[in-house]
Amino acid sequence: MTNAPINPLTKQLFMAQTPEIRSTTVIGIIRDGKAALGADGQVTLGATVMKQSAKKLRKLYNNSVMVGFAGATADAFTLMQRFEEKLEQHRGNLSRSAIELAKDWRTDRYLRRLEAMLIAINNQNAFIVSGTGDVIEPDDQIVAIGSGSMYALSAARALQENTALSAKEIVEKSMAIAGDICIYTNKHITVETLDA
Repeated sequence: MTNAPINPLTKQLFMAQTPEIRSTTVIGIIRDGKAALGADGQVTLGATVMKQSAKKLRKLYNNSVMVGFAGATADAFTLMQRFEEKLEQHRGNLSRSAIELAKDWRTDRYLRRLEAMLIAINNQNAFIVSGTGDVIEPDDQIVAIGSGSMYALSAARALQENTALSAKEIVEKSMAIAGDICIYTNKHITVETLDA
């Protein structure tokens, strides 16, 4: 066995033949002090839909924080478990927990290999956490990740600016629009909200 470097062309051909698991649109919004988070249920392997009703949302820390994930499922569950530990460690402080997770994700040799993104949201703050060490808190309190995220985000911004719909209604309509456009997003939508 040799430790010779892999030819970049060989690697590119291999990657083209290996089906990539794609899945998900996740969107969250805070409006009038109320958070809503929604996701579709589709999991796709290459050109094949593998599952229609995957659960991509969870409530954590006594149902005071919601998380949604996009990317490799096992990786996302690992990150969610780590995030839950951070929430416990920091007594439910969402921003501190998100920053600490991002630090670990960027510096830990094992975590760096995980391919997923997280949305973490409560009734005050919304964050996107990525493996590059980013913790993004958008100005308009709308967060979106996944294959159809830009469609859902565009729809949510338009609905927020031009309607009086609730956070939950905006998430539902935005997910439906993304499901009409993105082939990796279906209309088996789950929406969660937090009690005030």
